[in-house]
Amino acid sequence: MQPKHILVVDDDPEIRQLLSAYLGQSGYRVSTARDGQSMWALLGQDTIDLIILDLMMPADDGLDLCRQLQSRYPAPVIMLTARNAAVDRIVGLEIGADDYVTKPFDPRELLARTKAVLRRAGERPQAGAPSASTGSEPEYLAFAGWKLDMRARQLESPEQLIISLPNSDFHVLRSLLLQPNRPLSREYLVRQAFGRPLNNGDRAIDVCISRLRQHLEHDSRHPVLLRTIRNEGYMIHLDSIGKA
Repeated sequence: MQPKHILVVDDDPEIRQLLSAYLGQSGYRVSTARDGQSMWALLGQDTIDLIILDLMMPADDGLDLCRQLQSRYPAPVIMLTARNAAVDRIVGLEIGADDYVTKPFDPRELLARTKAVLRRAGERPQAGAPSASTGSEPEYLAFAGWKLDMRARQLESPEQLIISLPNSDFHVLRSLLLQPNRPLSREYLVRQAFGRPLNNGDRAIDVCISRLRQHLEHDSRHPVLLRTIRNEGYMIHLDSIGKA
């Protein structure tokens, strides 16, 4: 099996060298880029499985690059952010980044995040591939006029519009639907969506819920389906759910 190919995009040569050596020793193939221009050049030359992207590069707006990647290149993205850039972390998650690590960071933490994101990205079946699901999990979950395709990770609206979900949003919605009318803690949901513990001040799950509410609720400010349960977490409120 070919090793996963990771692209590290950071203007700091020491960070590029550190991550290239550390991730390389961990069994990954690593390429590096110092800015957006060299990133796009590498993406046009080779297949990249995951991008580690610094948001604070002098020559580029990391958030803008992250937004462009969502529409132009299918690889998952882990953001590198400054500790005081909470707004950037939230915005990055809102536009589709898969996770974030704050600087200064422990390379072991970044490696753990990398493994978790790659594992979840690898769970998505390729077009034409046979389903890996077993009889223990349904292929579809139908609720309140919506349908969640468990294999394609897509939502179908009551008007039959198809909505592709980020990996994290899919895992949050799947978890809630498999345990309807039961509050699930943010700690549980962050493990399901990101494969890591809940950190202090971590709003990643809140961002996932906010995005899902934009799709599912008539008024996202007054949710009916995706409810916040004070001091407990989140719950999907349903009278019934269909499985196929």
